[in-house]
Amino acid sequence: MRTQQAQRGTQTRRAAAASVIGTTIEWYDFFLYNTAAALIFPAVFFPESSSYAGAMQSFATYAVGFAARPIGAAIFGYWGDRIGRKATLISTLLLMGISSGIIGVLPGTASIGILAPLALVALRLLQGVAVGGEWSGSVLLAMEWGDQRRRGLLASFAQIGVPTGLVLGTGGLTLLSALLPAEAFDSWGWRVPFLASFVLVAVGLVIRLRILETPMFAAVVATQRTSRSPVTEVVRHHWREILLSAGLRFSEQMPFYLFTSFVLVYAVEERGLSKTFVLNAVLVAAAVELVTIPWFSQLSDRLGRKRVYVSGAVLVGLLAFPYFAVLQYASAAAIFVMVIVSMVPHAMQYGPQAALIGESFPTHLRYGGAGLGYQLASVFAGGPAPLLATWLLHATGTPFSISVYIVLAAVVTVVCVRLLPDRSRADISDDSVYLRKR
Repeated sequence: MRTQQAQRGTQTRRAAAASVIGTTIEWYDFFLYNTAAALIFPAVFFPESSSYAGAMQSFATYAVGFAARPIGAAIFGYWGDRIGRKATLISTLLLMGISSGIIGVLPGTASIGILAPLALVALRLLQGVAVGGEWSGSVLLAMEWGDQRRRGLLASFAQIGVPTGLVLGTGGLTLLSALLPAEAFDSWGWRVPFLASFVLVAVGLVIRLRILETPMFAAVVATQRTSRSPVTEVVRHHWREILLSAGLRFSEQMPFYLFTSFVLVYAVEERGLSKTFVLNAVLVAAAVELVTIPWFSQLSDRLGRKRVYVSGAVLVGLLAFPYFAVLQYASAAAIFVMVIVSMVPHAMQYGPQAALIGESFPTHLRYGGAGLGYQLASVFAGGPAPLLATWLLHATGTPFSISVYIVLAAVVTVVCVRLLPDRSRADISDDSVYLRKR
């Protein structure tokens, strides 16, 4: 008995490590593209466009990756609920790393013309498919191995990969932009972090190959309860949970991409701040989340997932107008502080979110159900956010139109969270509680 407990403890630690490192690599690649889309890609891939049109075109390619994420959730959700979490996660890691590495050697429009932006869009699509399949598997890897009384904390290990990937991706570009002359950075320096993806993928593969299948899914396989068509089944029987999971992400995902990507364009173009200054602010904000995400996640284990989550959504709504007031009128130092503060309500939601969504689906349909719910929000919230914010600012002439957009997102989130049952303390290893619903 003691030996079994020790083995389970070892696998839980490995699963947590694999969850953090795997999602860090995935999000490093994804956020690296986001930052480059704001600062580099308009000049490299859309050189003939005006500043406004170039930003719109670059953010449009950025949005394509988000549109592809539900497709990835469906494709890899099928396999994750058919053959298991481990094998599926190895596939998503390879797809993301190879796609990102190729961006590092992709010629610009000046060299190959229209083929350059077309290839960029295709590679962004592959990135989106990979991320779409990665998230739920990484969450379940840690959540289904560990102590069920600490699901909030354990599931949040996958979420920690987001700020870590943001620190590495943004930090890499920040370091290179500070060390290299502007001409060298714009011509070849920005490519180096993309090429580093090949090395990171090799590290991630070594770690993931050492993990065993989760005991919850292994029990489903042993009792022959895997579904023949898991994605079809979860949509048919759990469509309400999928839609509510997507809706509860609005006030978390949409402001996050405004506060980490759109802010790069706004602060540089409208306020005349340097790229390095704004990148440093985002970098520090991401580092703060390395602490706040697990802290709010363990708090949700004690107080309940929904209570912590709704508090974060309300704070996002309250921060919407002060955020852009500071960005528009305050000093550079105040902007730096506000960028950091804006990440706190995000952490209040993003930390507990993994368990909140994962708990809403039975084990044999959890990979696909959680993935679809999580990634569906990408189409309506995360992906269009910088694009719509750029358009709103151009159309209205005031950043406060974007504040209204954020408040509406917070309202959607609060309603969806209230409608979703709280299973913070339920036994999710037993499918019977979900099957009775049908």
